[in-house]
Amino acid sequence: MLTEKFPFLAFLIVLAVTSGCVNPQQVELLERDQRRLRVELGTMQIDIDAARTSLADTRANMQQMQRDISAIRERIDETRVQVGRQIGQTSRDGDQRVKSLEGRLTKLEEDAKAQAELLKNREAEIQQMKEAAQASAPDGSAEAALAESDAARRDFESGWRLFERKDYRSSAGRFKEYLKKYPKSRIAANAQYWLAESHFGLKEYDKAIVEFDEVRRRYPQSDKVPAALLRQGFAFAELGEKLNARLVLQDVVEKYPQSPESVRAKQKLKSLES
Repeated sequence: MLTEKFPFLAFLIVLAVTSGCVNPQQVELLERDQRRLRVELGTMQIDIDAARTSLADTRANMQQMQRDISAIRERIDETRVQVGRQIGQTSRDGDQRVKSLEGRLTKLEEDAKAQAELLKNREAEIQQMKEAAQASAPDGSAEAALAESDAARRDFESGWRLFERKDYRSSAGRFKEYLKKYPKSRIAANAQYWLAESHFGLKEYDKAIVEFDEVRRRYPQSDKVPAALLRQGFAFAELGEKLNARLVLQDVVEKYPQSPESVRAKQKLKSLES
């Protein structure tokens, strides 16, 4: 009861009634306050019970979190031990994979540069063929010279298309035939170079070395000479003849220091040193 919780309030009510100084309206007000206080007290009790329940739940959650943290720490310790055991082997495997990837990357870079060089050479050859087609013969027979240039261009184009399709056997035969038919052609040096490249594509490195050397020997003024020497050095390297490869590549660096072939020759020389 409210009077049990608030004895002083009960005392006042009794005193007021017995003294006869309190009218009925005042008694009603006191009873209303008593009811209100009773309601508030009940609400407070509910809040206290809810707080106790929430606190208990929180404590349980904290304990579960502590158990989870302990379990995670144990797993971390176990993982550290396992990593410590495996780190040696993992490191060796990782180094090997890195070296393998570096080797593949180097090969891809070399292939990309080779393709860029092929494209550059191709553009130069097309320009040379255009110039040859427009040239007149010394004796004034321009029509005959133009017809001959067209025929040479078509034969060269057929060899080049075979090479582009990587039909190296057929392209080698076509370029060799071209050189027999047009030994004085303005693009004969180009045909000789692509004959050598065809043998290189077939991995016939001995033949490629001989044909690349023919570019230098028969067409010393051609702009294909630096490329022929570079690829000759590569062919020697493929055969495992590092000494000859270094000699040829060093020749490229010394004789054609400003050429793109010189840059690639230096790169190849570094790889041969390792």
